[in-house]
Amino acid sequence: MVFSSTLFIFCFLPVFFLVYQFLPYRFRNYWALIASLVFFSWGAPVFVFVVSGVIITDFFIVDKIYKSDNRQLRRRLLALSVIMKVGLLAYFKYTNFFIENVNHLLSQIGLSEISWTSIALPIGISFFTFQAITYSVDVYRNVHKPLKSVTDYLLYILLFPQLIAGPIVRYNEIADQLEDRREHETYENKVLGFFRFVIGLSKKVLIANVLGVEADHAFALQEGELTSTIAWVGIIAYTFQIYFDFSGYSDMAIGLGRMMGFSFPENFNNPYVSKSITEFWHRWHITLGRFMKDYLYIPLGGNRVSVRKMYFNLALVFVISGFWHGAAWNFIIWGAYHGFFLIMDRLFLLKIYDKIGKYPSIIITFFLTIFGWVIFRATSFTHIIYFLKSMFRFDFDYYYLNSKFIFVVVIALIFAFITMFRLGIKTENFFFYKTGHNTKQLLSYSALVFVLFIFSMASIASSGFNPFIYFRF
Repeated sequence: MVFSSTLFIFCFLPVFFLVYQFLPYRFRNYWALIASLVFFSWGAPVFVFVVSGVIITDFFIVDKIYKSDNRQLRRRLLALSVIMKVGLLAYFKYTNFFIENVNHLLSQIGLSEISWTSIALPIGISFFTFQAITYSVDVYRNVHKPLKSVTDYLLYILLFPQLIAGPIVRYNEIADQLEDRREHETYENKVLGFFRFVIGLSKKVLIANVLGVEADHAFALQEGELTSTIAWVGIIAYTFQIYFDFSGYSDMAIGLGRMMGFSFPENFNNPYVSKSITEFWHRWHITLGRFMKDYLYIPLGGNRVSVRKMYFNLALVFVISGFWHGAAWNFIIWGAYHGFFLIMDRLFLLKIYDKIGKYPSIIITFFLTIFGWVIFRATSFTHIIYFLKSMFRFDFDYYYLNSKFIFVVVIALIFAFITMFRLGIKTENFFFYKTGHNTKQLLSYSALVFVLFIFSMASIASSGFNPFIYFRF
């Protein structure tokens, strides 16, 4: 079940919030958990028992960590908790990858391949694994005490707004809200949360879906069929598709959470106006970047180690980040690519960017990001090479683009780069972060949201193309 489906918007969501609103407060978490289990089971009815079993087991392990005064025991229990969750992720997400690569090597040396039945990937496993890790680590570090109820822990991990594709919500950021969020369940939060949901829905179906058709076409072509024109059109389309798709999902998740009284962290901050790859990772998938920094990079030594070790750790973290996105070599290469430019930033690129100024730096960083998306979107190393070659073969020719696609690309450009200017920042603050709107502002906002909602519904009804890119991660 995806957020941008009529089933979710006209059936699941109204029923959930109607019951949620009229239930006594003490029962709302139970209802939210039941709805989240139904939501997860819709796409993975068998896996819900596996995941729930791991979560319940982990709850008691972490409770033991909190109550124990034995440092050695606490460390062993933490290791058990983390290994159990990472093991679940490794089994479901990476077993196929490793078996396929082993079989490839065996076939190269003339040995029999390992027989293996491919394992299905539970939806959202990468996201809820990281959230579960923050629970055990935050309790171990005494950042926050554990939850009192196992059902609250199940709700934290399986909460349907952010279950499938984040944002990655750290335990200490939401712990108090899981137990009591009555002060946040205000009329304004419900209204503004719905507005945020509709904005995210519009980004997804009115922009990302339109661009996705052209991107998929370009990346499906073989080497001899792919001209420079199609390659550039395809990768530009994908560059904006993945941004508006993923940020749109994050907006919907944040909006739904706000309607329930939860305050989820922001996940995007206009990444394409970045002046370096370092800044890009402060703006793109913010919750993943912060997780990698605080739960992996800093424990490895962070900036406190030698320069050589620091660069090694930085590269390692981004290779792992790439592999987290998907069990394929292109994701590993993509992570290494970004890790390389982060190291180059620290060595000399940031100094060059300072000298050449804001706008040239944004342009250079944007094109570095585009080349990275080629690696990310391609299906093999060969695909990466011939797609990049096609981009720079300069055999540009006429390629028909319909007016709808051109219009949406222009809109995408405007909204991706609008915060380069002061007016754009003010506009964004009004629609995304401002509270305490007066009646006139709310009426104007409501009219805009109503129009966007109607257009979004029309688009969903008329198109069968409605994927979420990050669902497979």
